[in-house]
Amino acid sequence: SVDGACFGRNYFSRSSAPDVEDSELAEERAAILAEVASLKKLAVDYLHPEVGVTSVDGACFGRNYFSRSSAPDVEDSELAEERAAILAEVASLKKLAVDYLH
Repeated sequence: SVDGACFGRNYFSRSSAPDVEDSELAEERAAILAEVASLKKLAVDYLHPEVGVTSVDGACFGRNYFSRSSAPDVEDSELAEERAAILAEVASLKKLAVDYLH
């Protein structure tokens, strides 16, 4: 045979060719490495609490007007009724105890 293709070398199946990963395995490897990097960051943050937290989100600096210490206490009507019933029962028990004692 005189054709040049008959003597061509196959660079993909030779023993010294680099191994080629399929795309699914490469995506899985990338996901695993990203998860490991985030776990490493969490471990470093836990191990070194003296390193400050940096935040650039504008919503992080908003005020919460409901849970601040100077906010007026707002009570649910159900809780107010239950508290009143409990205090009335306690008052009657105290009266009963005083009557029993004297």
